[in-house]
Amino acid sequence: MSGLPRLHRPEEVAEALGLSAWWVKDQARKGLIPATRVGGSWRFTAAQYQQIVTAAEQPAAVQPPARSSRSTARPYYADSAAPVVTLTPRAPRRRIA
Repeated sequence: MSGLPRLHRPEEVAEALGLSAWWVKDQARKGLIPATRVGGSWRFTAAQYQQIVTAAEQPAAVQPPARSSRSTARPYYADSAAPVVTLTPRAPRRRIA
């Protein structure tokens, strides 16, 4: 056996993460996960494979949703002097047969 490191295929990484091989290849293409391109195919060294698995194990930081400055609990026109607009339909763009 040669002294070259073992290279993992995208299918192996995808199986370990429970994802599709297409997703792994797409993330590698975008540069979002470490990968090596060998002969037109994506391959992953043991160190890269470990980095991907470790990153997938870490829970994502959950941020509370941003509060809007406008509250949806109150009506927009609470006073009785609010303007009333009558909506009118526009003419169709093409003739309806």
